[in-house]
Amino acid sequence: MVKIYVMATCPDCVSVKRQAEGDKNYQLVDIGKNVRDLKEFLLLRDSNPAFDAVKAKGSIGIPCFVLDDGSVTLSPEEAGLKSRKTPEMAACNIDGSGC
Repeated sequence: MVKIYVMATCPDCVSVKRQAEGDKNYQLVDIGKNVRDLKEFLLLRDSNPAFDAVKAKGSIGIPCFVLDDGSVTLSPEEAGLKSRKTPEMAACNIDGSGC
């Protein structure tokens, strides 16, 4: 099962969440709903090199996918989903570049 960290106000997450909802191959974890889940995500983000590039840009790093083998990716395609192609709402970063 692929664990996906998302947040309801993130446009990239909204797109991924729509695709994964109801699919038993995915576990959605909304980091905005529970502090425990937020802390779990932050520990992963702070300790995993998959986030180095996004942190350098000032991005959050969501949606984040923890694959069956434990590896971490920020690519929906690597988790069997599609990236957001059109804007659904304002992007997360101040510069409009995404989450």
